[in-house]
Amino acid sequence: MDLRTALTAALRLQLEWGADEALAETPHDHFAPSPAAPEPASPAIPRPAAPASGVLPPAAARAAALAAACHSLDELRAALAAFDGCSLSETATNLVFNDGNPAAGLMLIGEAPGAEEDRIGKPFVGPSGQLLDRMLASIGLDRDHYLITNLIPWRPPGNRSPTDAEVMLCLPFLHRQIALVRPKLLLLLGGLAAKALLGGSAGITRLRGTWREIEIPGLLAPIPALATYHPAYLLRTPGAKRDAWADLLSLRRRLERQD
Repeated sequence: MDLRTALTAALRLQLEWGADEALAETPHDHFAPSPAAPEPASPAIPRPAAPASGVLPPAAARAAALAAACHSLDELRAALAAFDGCSLSETATNLVFNDGNPAAGLMLIGEAPGAEEDRIGKPFVGPSGQLLDRMLASIGLDRDHYLITNLIPWRPPGNRSPTDAEVMLCLPFLHRQIALVRPKLLLLLGGLAAKALLGGSAGITRLRGTWREIEIPGLLAPIPALATYHPAYLLRTPGAKRDAWADLLSLRRRLERQD
């Protein structure tokens, strides 16, 4: 995609998002060359705290053992499908595992499936997924260019927020999926996914927009990760779309550096 075509697609997308007025006091020539700016430093983020006793609950320990024993995505999917330690699997219609290209080098991680995802069995196929597809298309990406998954692979009843216990049960399976895929970059969609992988108690408004390093069990080197708003939040909060667009541009620049 040439620069003029990409900019036209980006402007069209911003109009669809509702960005119909200028944000700067003076026009900016997007075709003029600009000096390369260094990416912001990756601040250290504390890892998620372990239980006070230092011992995982039995169900969480079993989840960690099952995940660690998987040596392929097919094995991991089968292990998740057979796992009965999380009650969400009993109320969900389908396991929602992943979609896209595992060899692409970019992995997107959301929070939990919604009603459409639960019905079809694929992540990000409902309204928020359709918005995400348009957002990524504006920087030249489709599902051949990334793998997309969720922290929680089953829909919580009524689309409620997952509990801390449910996150603890599902996180080992997500860690193992990342280790098996070995992506070069991670894009974390929403506060739940960002806090689960980055640790700490900061909200998404503080976590987004800055590249950070994530250590994943089973991988020797940390993975650069960028957190941004979940597209479902953007549907509810149009004013956040400007920041989401800035995050997409940061992702595009980082991908170009990887090429």
